[in-house]
Amino acid sequence: MTSLRILHVDDEPDIREVVELSLGLDPAFEVQSCASGGDALVAALDWLPDLILCDVMMPVMDGPATLARLREYPQTAKIPVVFMTARAQTRELDYFKSLGATGVIAKPFDPMTLAHSVRSQLRSAGLGALREKFAQRLRSDAATLAKCRADLQSDAPPSPVLDKIQSFAHALMGAAGIFDFQTVSGAAAALEKAAIETLAGGGSQENVVCELDALLTCIERA
Repeated sequence: MTSLRILHVDDEPDIREVVELSLGLDPAFEVQSCASGGDALVAALDWLPDLILCDVMMPVMDGPATLARLREYPQTAKIPVVFMTARAQTRELDYFKSLGATGVIAKPFDPMTLAHSVRSQLRSAGLGALREKFAQRLRSDAATLAKCRADLQSDAPPSPVLDKIQSFAHALMGAAGIFDFQTVSGAAAALEKAAIETLAGGGSQENVVCELDALLTCIERA
């Protein structure tokens, strides 16, 4: 499922849990958590997140040291890194940005608005490269949507397939909107509505197929 990959790094398990729950309120985000800078390096190289949220004060390898190590690898050198810290005064902000950080989210943060803050950081992170990366993942996900279409028209029970389509469309609607793929976002919203109506008994599988085809066309043209 195409979503925006957010890697969160913090040595405090309670903070990791709150961030994961907070970002989970936004269907556009997929979140992985790490407890140390070393774990973050491994995860970033393997998962290639769209953005990394990194605590500043961590044992062994703090936030700035983690950022420096990320910049050593071609695969992770351009991933935006946003520090999360209680040291959010102007002097510290300038220092963190001089290290190459995209921005800073102050602690304590509001769990209800954290997802909005992350969206804002993504928009200011230089969306050109991120948008192209997202577009590539979007096209690869078209194969998953095409398989859902085939499954929906087979003899298999439709409800699990409709559930998958609805979940996929819900996440895609939000993620595509961030990167200004408005036609894709709109088509995903229409597909989600058709799937929900059909699951509730008020729609038809034919309408779902029609909206799914429209979304596939939008992805092809994106």
